[in-house]
Amino acid sequence: MKKENRTKKIDARFTEAEYTIILAMEKELGVRKTDLVRSRLLANAPAVVINAKELIRSLDSIGAELGRSGNNINQLARYGNILNNKKVLSPVVMERFNTLFEQYIANQKILEIALRRIVRAMGH
Repeated sequence: MKKENRTKKIDARFTEAEYTIILAMEKELGVRKTDLVRSRLLANAPAVVINAKELIRSLDSIGAELGRSGNNINQLARYGNILNNKKVLSPVVMERFNTLFEQYIANQKILEIALRRIVRAMGH
């Protein structure tokens, strides 16, 4: 493979604290600052860089869907209570509702964990 020359340059400014961290990493790892910054920036670049607009759009869509789901669950529960009070609610329907509601709660917990991870990743 032909080795390509690096001809493009990017200037970056760091605080004293940030620069001290970079110097310590350079010394500890035995890697030049430029190579350290390059490897950190480019390693898993697509996975690390977050498109904030797309993320916000997706989160807004998820939030709206959760709101609709919550409304539907409340309506179903209210109607189920009416039928149960009239003694016409099938135990099979009640069991199925409870199963689906448990799945909904489990999915909501998974989503909450994923959102926390995203927020943490964005903060670093």
